[in-house]
Amino acid sequence: MRRMPIRLRLALTFAAAMAVVLGAVGAVLYIRLEETLNDNLDGTLRVRTATLAAASPDIPLPRSPEEEFAQIYAPDGTLEGSSVGPNPLVPSSAIERARSGEAFVESRPARALDGEPARILVTRLPGRNAYLAVGASLEDRNEALAGLVRQLLVVGPLALLLSSLAGYLLAGAALRPVDRMRRRAAEISTDRPGQRLPLPESRDEVRRLGETLNAMLSRLEASFARERQFVSDASHELRTPLALLQAELDLALRRPRSREELEQAIRSAGDEVSRLTRLAEDLLVLARADEGALPVNVTMLSPDELLGSVARRFEARALQEGRVLSVDSQLEGPLLGDRLRLEQALGNLVDNALRHGRGAVRLAAAPENGRVELRVEDEGPGFPPEYLPRAFERFSRADEARGGGAAGLGLAIVDVVARAHGGEAKAVNLARGAVVSLLLPTQRTA
Repeated sequence: MRRMPIRLRLALTFAAAMAVVLGAVGAVLYIRLEETLNDNLDGTLRVRTATLAAASPDIPLPRSPEEEFAQIYAPDGTLEGSSVGPNPLVPSSAIERARSGEAFVESRPARALDGEPARILVTRLPGRNAYLAVGASLEDRNEALAGLVRQLLVVGPLALLLSSLAGYLLAGAALRPVDRMRRRAAEISTDRPGQRLPLPESRDEVRRLGETLNAMLSRLEASFARERQFVSDASHELRTPLALLQAELDLALRRPRSREELEQAIRSAGDEVSRLTRLAEDLLVLARADEGALPVNVTMLSPDELLGSVARRFEARALQEGRVLSVDSQLEGPLLGDRLRLEQALGNLVDNALRHGRGAVRLAAAPENGRVELRVEDEGPGFPPEYLPRAFERFSRADEARGGGAAGLGLAIVDVVARAHGGEAKAVNLARGAVVSLLLPTQRTA
């Protein structure tokens, strides 16, 4: 059954349901017709019984019309009179039931009635200690019921066939939009973006399914576009330090070099290797975040120790550049977070502030509307207004023409770390400088 096409399965299910319905209708018609015929026959028997009971007891039972009969029984069931011969046609149990009122019984086929069964009404004769049984053949009733059965056996299969055919055609019409969507889906590929499934005009479940699938295709297309852009940007960022590293090594081997020149070449190569390492680590973090598997080991952290640890890493660099690097924690208690990830995010912010900003750099921690805000401020020119909406996108830079030795992943890492903690990252310009913040929850998130 499961290997059959849906259209055929729907048609067979519809046919089975119609067979049950037609069978039930036929059974109801048969029962109702039988009840109606029995009621008519019972009425005839009551009229006949009243006529015979009103006659003089000394007058023998008259000959009954064809297919009818009358018999009189003693209380013990002995036959005292009959219009169809000497054989009793009423069982003694019917006479027992007639003691408390009229009793209907259907007898077996009797020779006196040409082998036909009969329906018999047994009543007690008024004024006499005897019972009158009036019966009539069931031949006409049975012929009418048999005729109904024959008609049902002819009309029922024909109606079932027609309804099954209608169900098959209806299932085909209902599934036609699905088949069109299937054919279009087979044509959709990543090298031809923008294709969507055709939608039926009716506002039904099939249209809603198509709209849902089209929305999914849009998300997948956007995801593929981001993936291609990510691969392209990553390849570009990896090619630059590799090319510089190759150039340094080739230049060092081109002719004999002094010790100082070789040390300078090795030092430059080491810088490029460090850049490659940082880039690889950042790409790994982003890849894990895309898979929803960026690990965070949330523990209770001291804000002063967290900010102080980050500041100590950049203290020498800030001093070398003549910049002031300060720490300001306004949190009274510990905060929840992954120390390694938060140090990585705050380190990226301090690195950006020292690289692109000016003046003093300030690391701060403070409560903010029921959350914890970790922020880094500088006194530089701030972000270009058109850059702020995409500040946390991967490989985005405020100045695309200026590489500055950065891959454009620093703020993207900050955003990923904030979301991994159940928070968010934001960047705003101040009157003098810019501030980038991580807003973290004060409680563990699921």
